[in-house]
Amino acid sequence: MRLVVGPFNRVEGDLEVTLEVEAGVVRTAWVNSPMFRGFERILSGKDPLDALVFVPRICGICSVAQSSACAQALAAAIGVEAPENGRLAANLVLAAENLADHLTHFYLFFMPDFAREAYRARPWFDGTTERFRAVTGSAAAEALPARMEFLRLMGFLAGKWPHTLSIQPGGSGRAVQASERIRLIALLRRFRDWLECVLFGATLEEVAALEKAAALDAWCEAHPGSDFARFLEIARDLDLHRLGRATDRFISYGAYPLAQGHLFRAGVWDGGLHGLDPGAISEDISHAWLAGDEPVSHPCSGVTAPDADNAGGYTWCKAPRWNGRVMETGALARQMVHGHPLIRDLVAHDGGNVAGRVVARLLELALVVPEMERWARALRPGEPFCSHGELPREASAAGLVEAARGALGHWLEVSAGRIRNYQIIAPTTWNFSPRDRDGMPGALEQALAGTPVAPGERVPVAVQHVVRSFDPCMVCTVH
Repeated sequence: MRLVVGPFNRVEGDLEVTLEVEAGVVRTAWVNSPMFRGFERILSGKDPLDALVFVPRICGICSVAQSSACAQALAAAIGVEAPENGRLAANLVLAAENLADHLTHFYLFFMPDFAREAYRARPWFDGTTERFRAVTGSAAAEALPARMEFLRLMGFLAGKWPHTLSIQPGGSGRAVQASERIRLIALLRRFRDWLECVLFGATLEEVAALEKAAALDAWCEAHPGSDFARFLEIARDLDLHRLGRATDRFISYGAYPLAQGHLFRAGVWDGGLHGLDPGAISEDISHAWLAGDEPVSHPCSGVTAPDADNAGGYTWCKAPRWNGRVMETGALARQMVHGHPLIRDLVAHDGGNVAGRVVARLLELALVVPEMERWARALRPGEPFCSHGELPREASAAGLVEAARGALGHWLEVSAGRIRNYQIIAPTTWNFSPRDRDGMPGALEQALAGTPVAPGERVPVAVQHVVRSFDPCMVCTVH
């Protein structure tokens, strides 16, 4: 039996999934990103600095990440480095967006699925429905104001959100005054308090210190009233750790630059840790509605040329690969590469899966907020926030950052002072890629194989859990 599922609700952008179902499980999946955007073509011929205006508009929920990748590419082309204040401010702005995305995903996108009638017989159904039902659940009434208050940080550091212009190649264009620094610290304290009281029911440091799957189970038993514990109870009952396993190969570009290295290191996990070689990244257009002289190319030499008549195509999404291999990216990948012991232990037991992806996102809230507090205290009002330099007329550079959903790369080529080529690989491009020329399915396509489909289900609830566990941002997927 063939099922076509889509469009999906509570997913940013358009998504369609075709499933071959046999004996009550998905045997094969094809993932279609049905909307072509064309941002890479829009940028061609523009002044390179104009990209700072265009790329945030690729998406309204991860616009800072797009700005950050663009600014890093331009900084590499110019040869400029941000002063310490600029680096700290840029980290704070990107972290605020990423953590707000994690909070939104958990409360508004992922948890409402457990209030569906399919789960009415479960012992946790009534409490979950009261707490997490879409729009009317008590959790949304608490989480949305907390998120709004947290995002006031954008006003202090970025002027506005989304589509800020404060992120610049040389740092931040928005200097922080002494009084604003005090307000930032207080804002972060309030957000910490909310997370500790509502989401975790424990200190952030206690959550961040969890190292083993057994310790996580014990923590859940000790904090039954927290929203995190409610999720863990549901995940255990539904065996979500056995659902949605993909490649178990992970890529991270490194998150939040420090004076040396990153807060979360860059690299690749492929049964062991490897250094990140950007030259090993390629894009395959064999099964995309795109044209090009070469079916496989590095993004610095790639093109984005729509061809709706490509006979092998079934999506507008390209197929990124690392050394020819399918990779997963996101919070789970970041923490696997960085080496957080809890995530390493969870993946060692069950591989990458639905439960692990959600745990990794919530873990990052506990890990990053204390760092944000330190960054805010380290700001020095009155000292420079931005450096300046001249953009050469000929240049080639890349900007690699970690958005909430994973590895985001911008590749820029400047010729005669104008943008000759601009290519982008978004996190969902990695995760929702189609097959490549060797017929290898992308990460989500692999993760959907084996997903149960109940008799009569036209929109299988387990399929929705797997899809949403990747937190797709489809508007970023095709540029």
